[in-house]
Amino acid sequence: MTENYDASSIQVIEGLEAVRRRPGMYIGSTSRRGLNHLVYEIVDNSVDEHLAGYCTRIDVTLNADGSCTVGDNGRGIPVGMHQKGVSAERVVFTTLHAGGKFDSDAYKTSGGLHGVGSSVVNALSEWMDVQVKREGKIFHDRYRKGKPDLELEKGLLPVIGKTKETGTTITFLPDPEIFEQTTRFSATEIKNRLHETTYLNPELTIVFRDQRDGRDEELTFHEPEGILGFIRDLNKNKEAVCEPIYVKGISDGIQVEVALQYINEFHENILGFCNNIFNSEGGTHLTGFKTAFTTVMNTYARELGILKEKDANFTGADIRNGCTAVISIRHPDPSFEGQTKTKLDNADAARAVAKVTSDEFSRYFDKNLSALREVLGCAEKAAKIRKTEEKAKTNLLTKQKYSFDSNGKLANCESRDASKCEIFIVEGDSAGGSAKTARDRNFQAILPIRGKILNVEKASIDKVLANEEIKTMINSFGCGFSEGYGNDFDITKLRYGKIIIMADADVDGAHICTLLLTLFYRFMPDLIGEGHVYIAMPPLYKAIPQKGKEEYLFDDEALARYRKHHKSGFTLQRYKGLGEMDPEQLWETTLNPETRTMRRVEIEDGRSASDITALLMGNDVPPRREFIHEHARDAALDV
Repeated sequence: MTENYDASSIQVIEGLEAVRRRPGMYIGSTSRRGLNHLVYEIVDNSVDEHLAGYCTRIDVTLNADGSCTVGDNGRGIPVGMHQKGVSAERVVFTTLHAGGKFDSDAYKTSGGLHGVGSSVVNALSEWMDVQVKREGKIFHDRYRKGKPDLELEKGLLPVIGKTKETGTTITFLPDPEIFEQTTRFSATEIKNRLHETTYLNPELTIVFRDQRDGRDEELTFHEPEGILGFIRDLNKNKEAVCEPIYVKGISDGIQVEVALQYINEFHENILGFCNNIFNSEGGTHLTGFKTAFTTVMNTYARELGILKEKDANFTGADIRNGCTAVISIRHPDPSFEGQTKTKLDNADAARAVAKVTSDEFSRYFDKNLSALREVLGCAEKAAKIRKTEEKAKTNLLTKQKYSFDSNGKLANCESRDASKCEIFIVEGDSAGGSAKTARDRNFQAILPIRGKILNVEKASIDKVLANEEIKTMINSFGCGFSEGYGNDFDITKLRYGKIIIMADADVDGAHICTLLLTLFYRFMPDLIGEGHVYIAMPPLYKAIPQKGKEEYLFDDEALARYRKHHKSGFTLQRYKGLGEMDPEQLWETTLNPETRTMRRVEIEDGRSASDITALLMGNDVPPRREFIHEHARDAALDV
């Protein structure tokens, strides 16, 4: 680092180079989530054409060479001469903050508002090919790593054919220099997103094709029922309490649609969308819905005598317990937090949704008294359970006090700096003893657990909190927990920056890991959401050659590679459990930050994660059997 800090130290990054330097600012990350986001950016542009009234079909193809093609039958990107002295198409793909979404005459409502989507995808692609159909012609352009790869004559695109059709077709190949982890799109996540898009746009058809790995899968998504069909699909394997309810309205130029249904479960699932963009962190539109719906239902509860004069109102959590809802709005000028649009920030959205919710649900329930009583019955039941379990929670968590340094079997670390501290959750006394000996006690804590913890997906809250292993973890982490009737979780009180699951590399270890992840996902989701949960990767084998250095092998693929280079002359040690390693080996392979391998737990799609968790860990057997049969070929077996 130079000591001279002067004018020459200030850098100006021109064009799309800023995107390549800091891709996370534009697509969230360079993991598979960010990779899939490239597809969504291009698809969203086509959806905006649909919202403008010009596009009825979008085709998305995952090509055999790893590229993706998105085509639509919209108006086609303008190709005429721009004031910059080059085709408008080239301006769109090479200039940040360039696009038609700034002009309210071109797009009344739009998901893409920053004018960076197309250019960002271009910048992060090894190559991109663009074909535009308009004005009776087919125009062509091509880019490499964000830079034009075709010479233009007088700034205009070359014409490669004639057509009566209109639309834009974009093919791009993600750049492996940017996406170092993987350049393979997740078909499952993309299909879920495309299907979701057709629920939000009942008149739109999306055709998905996957031509990779020698297959030719094709699916057509078209959902004329809209978000009402979305609700039916979300609850297709659930026990419904009432029929789905759908209302819509317009307030201050903002279109609002709400669909909801109650099921016989004790959690809520509220999804918010603005201009077809899923807002995973919610925002003002969800706040408006929750506030207004709570007020409406409490008013009815008092009118019907369900709540007496002395009774406190139902809480919002009481009223929404068991509720699956989709709130979709069309806003002419939305304000999101970040390019990935995870949270809506418009104050007028809250007011508009609140007004439509209040007016339209009052109108609906005035005409459907039986549905009203079913919903209020759910709230009344939830309130009774909440009051009972609040007492149980207070008793269970105050019954036994734990100190920070002596929390059951916890072998704590000396540091109190959470950003530096790690806690390893280890199954069994044998592995726990080795880990306690092997660790660096300055910053590494060890928490042994006994066997497989409770499956929280099947258990009531009182049973969860009565489980000794779970109570020990809650008290050790220090940040509490959250559940359906309130939220006592405070991530700022977390005592360890890394929570590391260290289980044996076998089927039992995988099951223990799954049970722990289910606990964190359902009761401490921010631990995963904010990147604090890791899975240790202990080796499966130790290869000991007759000559040369010993080598740890972490999976069967590594063993196969080792065998190729060492035909003979080595012995192989198979580790069936962590307890088989001596402390020195455990430190070198699993605990030492300089040499260990760990995987951080991330959630690519919260909605799919919730569904799959409920499916695989819940009580409903037939859907789980169907899922296992469908994905049996993807399973990794430990025989």
